[in-house]
Amino acid sequence: MEGGSVLVTGCDGGIGLGLVKRLLEQRRPPQHLFAACRDPDGKAINEMALGCPNVVVLPLDTTDPNSIKAAVKVVEEHVQGAGLNLLINNASTTRQSTLETETVENMMLTYTTNTIGPLQISQAFLPLLKEAAQANSRSGMSCSKAAIVNISSILGSIEAGEAWEQRQDVCYRCSKAALNMLTKCLSLEYGSSGILCVSMDPGSVMPPVAWEKGPVTMEESTQGILNVLATLSAASNGTFLDWKGQSLPW
Repeated sequence: MEGGSVLVTGCDGGIGLGLVKRLLEQRRPPQHLFAACRDPDGKAINEMALGCPNVVVLPLDTTDPNSIKAAVKVVEEHVQGAGLNLLINNASTTRQSTLETETVENMMLTYTTNTIGPLQISQAFLPLLKEAAQANSRSGMSCSKAAIVNISSILGSIEAGEAWEQRQDVCYRCSKAALNMLTKCLSLEYGSSGILCVSMDPGSVMPPVAWEKGPVTMEESTQGILNVLATLSAASNGTFLDWKGQSLPW
């Protein structure tokens, strides 16, 4: 998964910022690393990108079609026909709620960001992902060739019903379950073009919640994610995994 081009959304902080840091620490960092942020002037991401000519801090609101179109143009200008190898849809939001207090506004907000956003981003960057897949002569699927990784959550597992007593957050759970379905749809449609699509649970990182599968540190989570991505193949297409590479129930 070293070299090539990678775009990570939601790099203003949290998992997105952590993934950028881990990617820069690789033996061969991406040739083009696009750190997409709602606030491209943010101190944390710009300090990290300082002195790294391969990092492009990209303004991107994943809920705004015009912002997405502008981001695609910037990426096209940098990759110059080589395409985009890895798209990590990480931008996400949540609202604390219970089944009793959940609102229409919360549901709409989380679906717009957590489900519709990754859909729009995947649609917009599909030509560049296809370009990367076609430019790579190696057979099979991998994150070095062309892949979409949707950062999901065990809370989106319908079967597991994880940590209900600690955190209901109905809008978040439903939006992540829908994101998992989107991942499956993407895998069915884009797989024939050589594009690998998976959902990944990064573990309970921020804020830490002491349920069965967490918490984990930011370093453990983000390094674990990259370790898993480096091992994925065609057999992983359309799966739901955690940061350790373990299969999770839908």
